[in-house]
Amino acid sequence: MKKLRNEAPFQHGKTQSDLFESLHDDIVIFILCKLSSTASSPSDFIAVLHTCKRLNKLGLHPFVLSKSCSKALAVRAKNWCEEAHKFLKLCVNAGNIEAYYILGMIRFYCLQNRGSGASLMAKAAVKSHAPALYSLALLQFNGSGGLKNDKDLRAGVALCARAACLGHPDALRELAHCLQEGYGVRRNIAEGHRLLVQANSRELASVLRVLKNKSTHINFDSELLSDYGFNQASRQMHPVNKFMVEWFGSKENGVPGQGLRMCSYKGCGRPETRINEFRRCSGCGKVNYCSRGCQAYDWRLHHKVECAPIEEWMGHAFDDVGEEEVNMNGEDYVVDDRTVEIEEGEVDGIEI
Repeated sequence: MKKLRNEAPFQHGKTQSDLFESLHDDIVIFILCKLSSTASSPSDFIAVLHTCKRLNKLGLHPFVLSKSCSKALAVRAKNWCEEAHKFLKLCVNAGNIEAYYILGMIRFYCLQNRGSGASLMAKAAVKSHAPALYSLALLQFNGSGGLKNDKDLRAGVALCARAACLGHPDALRELAHCLQEGYGVRRNIAEGHRLLVQANSRELASVLRVLKNKSTHINFDSELLSDYGFNQASRQMHPVNKFMVEWFGSKENGVPGQGLRMCSYKGCGRPETRINEFRRCSGCGKVNYCSRGCQAYDWRLHHKVECAPIEEWMGHAFDDVGEEEVNMNGEDYVVDDRTVEIEEGEVDGIEI
């Protein structure tokens, strides 16, 4: 029989400590980057940073912060403080695109620092961040942060087109209506219909991905294709939209200021920056929207059962619109002063 060799007793605590301490910083940073880029909530990331001083130090490394995903940066409005603001600024300084967008939206709408907020969103847009491009397009369409005459339709269409090229469903829908109505771009009804189909196919793909991950039965009769007769499944809100909903929901009467209104789609959170900035429903006059995207979602989810009778609504909404612009499901259900602004904003077309 072979003789067993004498070995030193195994010291659990010392061995575990030595193994971690022996890891090179680059390896630990790489692991933390993976964690921050896949975290489902800020707590997932913060819990690791609180484990020891070394992880806390390396977790704030610029490379780790630059890779943090939107869910890892999802600050709650009730937890907003100077430390949270400072953390987002660290992420911005590290070049995190999501931090550019999130802090930009918070500053523009919640903290009312319009210049700084728009600048941060523009930095995210330069890096081809689709939500930032779409949000900047809405600022141009609505003239947010300025007067009504500050609307720039051409800039709005250009930003919307860029976001649409990146596959943003709401940008596709907004651009489609611009083309159908000749709003800031030469009118092209056929191209507008094509983009609406593309927007709905994008929504279909996103819903299928969510249901596949959840292993849920797919109900095609009630979940998909919001523009073509089906109810739209609840989309996932971006963390900054959740923040704004909570932020303004905590205000007195849930309004951002005297005479100002919130977008009626509960998953948006955008407030008006001046009186009568958003478009009002022409049927009931009780709801208003910042964009066509919010309008489409809210109509299918809630407003279609709350609005005026369809006959009365159709009569008001399409008095000045040709029959070719009306689809079977009532997409164009908000009418504003666009018809008097078309001549000021026409361009020679747009390439998608």
